[in-house]
Amino acid sequence: MSDAQLFQYANTTALCCWVILILIPRRAAPILRLVVPVGMALLYIWALTTAPANPVGGFGSLAQVKALFAQDRALLAGWVHYLAFDLFVGCWMVLDAPEHKLHRLLVVPCLLLTFMFGPAGLLLYYLLRLAARQRYVASQ
Repeated sequence: MSDAQLFQYANTTALCCWVILILIPRRAAPILRLVVPVGMALLYIWALTTAPANPVGGFGSLAQVKALFAQDRALLAGWVHYLAFDLFVGCWMVLDAPEHKLHRLLVVPCLLLTFMFGPAGLLLYYLLRLAARQRYVASQ
């Protein structure tokens, strides 16, 4: 299977998981938070360990990081890294929301934002939690 095919497979898997997570969150989250990130982790490790070496790549500068992702296989590894962590965060939000008395429909925008823009969705979720906490404290 080519890197481009693996990229498509990982993207399609992630998209399907996000749809399932939004439609049936409490049933899906416990399974998705383990199975899919583990599968993605295996793909990530494979891609990372089989990518051609890039002697100018590194983490010391933006140019070095850019050089790391110059190879398709390394870029695939980086993308799968994002997909796995964002989905894990989405599952965590779904499982965390009931503890903070957050209605599932309030969490949906956070999930969509996390799917598209990762940390921005997490920030929105934290702000939602904070607002719910302040509302609870004010009602006491």
